[in-house]
Amino acid sequence: MKVLVSDNLSELGVQIFREADGLEVDVKVGLTPDELKAIIGQYHGLAVRGATKVTEDVLAVADNLKVVGRAGTGLDNVDIPAASKRGIVVMNTPGGNTVTTAEHAIAMMMALVRNIPQATASMKAGKWEKKKFSGTEILNKTLGVVGLGKIGSVVADRAQGLGMKVVAYDPFLSEEQARQLGVKLGTMDEVFKQADIITLHVPLTEDTKALINAKNIAKMRDGVRIVNCSRGAVVNEEDLADALESGKVAGAALDVYVTEPPGLSRLVGLDRVVCTPHLGASTKEAQENVAVAVANQIKDYLLYGTIRNAVNAPAVSGEALATLGPYLELAQKLGLFLGQTLQTGIKSVEAQYAGAVSEMEIKPITTTFLTGLLRPIMRDDVNMVNAPMVAAERGIVVSETRVSKSEDYLSLLRYKVVTERSERVIEGTLFGKSEPRMVRLGAFRGEFDLSGEMLVIDAVDKPGVIGKVGITLGGRGVNISHLQFARRQEGGDALLFLNTDSRADDEAVRELLALDNVSKVRRLTI
Repeated sequence: MKVLVSDNLSELGVQIFREADGLEVDVKVGLTPDELKAIIGQYHGLAVRGATKVTEDVLAVADNLKVVGRAGTGLDNVDIPAASKRGIVVMNTPGGNTVTTAEHAIAMMMALVRNIPQATASMKAGKWEKKKFSGTEILNKTLGVVGLGKIGSVVADRAQGLGMKVVAYDPFLSEEQARQLGVKLGTMDEVFKQADIITLHVPLTEDTKALINAKNIAKMRDGVRIVNCSRGAVVNEEDLADALESGKVAGAALDVYVTEPPGLSRLVGLDRVVCTPHLGASTKEAQENVAVAVANQIKDYLLYGTIRNAVNAPAVSGEALATLGPYLELAQKLGLFLGQTLQTGIKSVEAQYAGAVSEMEIKPITTTFLTGLLRPIMRDDVNMVNAPMVAAERGIVVSETRVSKSEDYLSLLRYKVVTERSERVIEGTLFGKSEPRMVRLGAFRGEFDLSGEMLVIDAVDKPGVIGKVGITLGGRGVNISHLQFARRQEGGDALLFLNTDSRADDEAVRELLALDNVSKVRRLTI
């Protein structure tokens, strides 16, 4: 079998392929999309970093491809749904870049407060501007950490070692976990108001896109400093540039950008900006770690069928997968749905399997649900191998029960998720042999199709509500493909569940929220 390495990969990783009996490896870096499409059909494995774009078009002609491995964590460059449809396993190497990225964030912070790059440039220009580059101590300063995942937690630990106070925002971290980290949890507004320096460690989602914007910057202390080593689009670059020029923000340290490379943009050109070309994971140790990991994972899958760190396939045998497949898809959809609706830390997950499914191997089903539940929160840091461990690290108690009979369905998957503030119950079943459906959300029952773009609307059961919702969406060019209406009692709380052909834009959501008897609108994608 043949493996293609299409991005720069440490020689240690390439050597693993070369030494494996039964594998051939080609290293072809810098391929254009058309060049990749022209040759991908002959390969069984593909090893990439962040440069190669594994699009639906590429996968459509990858007739022999069995596995795509990313040397690193982020999978923005791989079309995972398209790969899944073709039965191609997608793997990453979570954790390989954690320490090096966290260290880079700390280094960026130190360079920022002590004006090291600017002073270096001045010295190299033959100047001695000692007063101009006077810095700021970080001892007893407050560091605001937005996102306490793996990287954010390491940053918080290192900052405390430097004598900083740490306040953090992470809606999915429990108070107990925060105490163990020695960190004070706060709301996002509290972090913005209290922090002398703010460092960002969040995935790019609908909620985090342009998180650093004019409105939120106005909530921050005058002279705040901002560090971003997460995703470029988390920052509205024009708003940050305005704040730097006005003096509201004293400085920014950036390793990531909305467009990469950004060129000499307005923001990059400002004197009080310390910038690096996406070096967070660029250390010799990290690149060797992820290269060795991804090479071993691809090798073991192609030669022995062993799956590790896959984001779209559980670690089960092929025989078991044939039976469990529809239930795994159902569990993942239920988890993805619920994960996009939670706003606070998860304390426990109770999984119950009733009917025919109770006689099957349920551990992979629970793991798949956990992966879906945590994916909106942690993105590529969680997969179908490490989800139980990630849950345990976050203090989430997971339990499973079996019930031999299901009253209404041949098989029923039921999950109760307890958070810091609420309790959510979701149930699902298979229609026919393989059609996944959610049949209960809290007190509401129905037949809900968890696929594509969705709108979930909390409303009051009053005449005209459904019609006004339809008119509003129609006016914004959003076509409703399926609608379910559920209510507790006549005239009481109601739930509108809509599948749409396209994603509703921000203006459509605002118009829906302005309607009488509509209290909440959530956009979800599965």
